[in-house]
Amino acid sequence: MRQRNRGRVALAAVAAMCAAAALPGQAFAAGEPAAYTFDPGAEKVVGTEVSTEASALTPGSVYKSSIKPGEKLYYRLNLDARTNAYVSAVAVPRGGGQVAYGDGITVSIRDSTDMQCSSQDARFESAEFPRPIATYAYRIMEKGSSTCQEAGTYNVLIERESKETSAPDEWDLELRYESEPQLKSAGSMPTDAPENWPSASPTPPTTAPQKRSGGTSYYDATGLETGEWQEKGGIKPGQTLFYRVPVDWGQQIFATADLSNNNASDEFIGSALAMSLDNPAHGHVDSATPLSYSGKPASVSLDPLPPVAYENRYDSTGSVSAMRFAGWYYLSVTLSPAIAKSYGNKAIPLTLKVKVEGKARNSPYTGDAGAFSVTQDDKDMAKSGQSGPQAARSGTMKTVGAAGIGAGSVLVLGLGVWTLLARRRASTAPAGPSGGEQSYGGPPQAW
Repeated sequence: MRQRNRGRVALAAVAAMCAAAALPGQAFAAGEPAAYTFDPGAEKVVGTEVSTEASALTPGSVYKSSIKPGEKLYYRLNLDARTNAYVSAVAVPRGGGQVAYGDGITVSIRDSTDMQCSSQDARFESAEFPRPIATYAYRIMEKGSSTCQEAGTYNVLIERESKETSAPDEWDLELRYESEPQLKSAGSMPTDAPENWPSASPTPPTTAPQKRSGGTSYYDATGLETGEWQEKGGIKPGQTLFYRVPVDWGQQIFATADLSNNNASDEFIGSALAMSLDNPAHGHVDSATPLSYSGKPASVSLDPLPPVAYENRYDSTGSVSAMRFAGWYYLSVTLSPAIAKSYGNKAIPLTLKVKVEGKARNSPYTGDAGAFSVTQDDKDMAKSGQSGPQAARSGTMKTVGAAGIGAGSVLVLGLGVWTLLARRRASTAPAGPSGGEQSYGGPPQAW
């Protein structure tokens, strides 16, 4: 019995180590930019062209799907009459296939009569090079509204548009379905969007630049806080790097990307680098004007955005409306593959300057807000530069360490008890027939 219990502890520790080792990281092919890392917990789902055959999505879940040029695919939602629902789609062109201006996806949520609750799109514009692009749609409960307010079956419709000159390959899709937490008091919340906010660019961070390695997707995006951050390996042509920044209620985020010089050429590239910002539901917030490059240092910044506030959702401007909840905000930066033709495949140094301004305010939600909150753990991950998988790996190793210490303590305690019993037995044992002491104890028997 002792052997069996000791074995179970050892096996548990080994299993925890294996689980930590199995967590996915960035997968780089030799000399090539890393591929997009899909959430390993994503469930495979196939969109259907017939709405009545659509598969249901579950709140809090991640899915992997795909879409062909010109396809219109349905997925199903079962909604109540009180919860705000968000479904996002990240479109990932396969193998860096050719894309053209206007290519992209549209995501909409519709009720059973095909009445549209909301619709947004993600498209390639002047930066006509392949990279992950994201957008979302939502069903919002609004007082006084008669559209999409009833409980029942709703459809998510994802449509892809591609030009004839674009690659005909399927695009992978990463879908997320999130439910917004309930408000503490809906009646006390503002229902008018803000008309103005601090829009002056803040003083740049004064801390010394630190090195960080960007992730390959939303799943393994690297945590950042206010500061100046140098990408460890630079950014290669065709590569997309992901970072995430915790932004709480009442706070603003500012971001600038600086691309270093490259003396290999002075060829002008009109759209050399694209920078995008997405919110905690993976809805698109804003994109910086694509940076042009001619071998000299160049810089591009996001336009000033409002502080995070619940009432931002009532604004008609997409970039303002998307700043509607606290949580991780995602920065992605892509260097055009066209850079390689004139400047070679060597990585170019990249620096990100990030500043989060404003005092954090209380959450309007009741209970645990999940993805729509900023916790102390989130702040710690941003400070240390951890991604989600790295934080999970660190937590697992702490568990392994605790299990190992626990197992060792049990063994030491067991040996101590055995020694004490052996000594007591030896001191009280009667003399044997030959006058010597009868031996009790001795080496422990095999278990």
